[in-house]
Amino acid sequence: MALNVQLLPLADSDREQFILDNQEAFRYGAMEEFGMRDNHFEEEGEIISRSTIEKSIDDGLAYRIVVNNKKVGGLIINVEETRGELEILFTSPNEHSKGIGYAAWCEVEKMFPQVKIWETITPYFEKRNIHFYVNRCGFHIVEFFNKHHPNPNDPEEKDLPPDEQFPDGMFRFEKYLK
Repeated sequence: MALNVQLLPLADSDREQFILDNQEAFRYGAMEEFGMRDNHFEEEGEIISRSTIEKSIDDGLAYRIVVNNKKVGGLIINVEETRGELEILFTSPNEHSKGIGYAAWCEVEKMFPQVKIWETITPYFEKRNIHFYVNRCGFHIVEFFNKHHPNPNDPEEKDLPPDEQFPDGMFRFEKYLK
């Protein structure tokens, strides 16, 4: 049975819950990898800070991932002509391994057929994300940002002292479409 995944534009009334759901999903990934001793937080207790998520929502296109009228995740993208950037994609930990993320990504590609190059990044420790982007969605790892090779497109990161930057690295992915 095919999944009936819908991408619905984020409503203002759902913004707060979207942020909380996003933080829960990324916190779950870190706890799954590192347990309670994790120190990869952007702000106290959160892998992705509220300000990072809010900026992504404000600067991009935010959607709720809905299956059978139930909100099960979300995503934020930016599209500029033939280039697109996946800022955030998450599903509720209760919905992992059901094909929802992949189905949502397929919907994004259908919605924006003019995009020929998609880009995203993810922390080095998010093995589920790396598998998802490479093995499911067809992205390729093209760069590894770390303390010896900082992300030149992240001015906030460059301005932070080295001990506050993401010290262990982030992978950058690209997907080329015909």
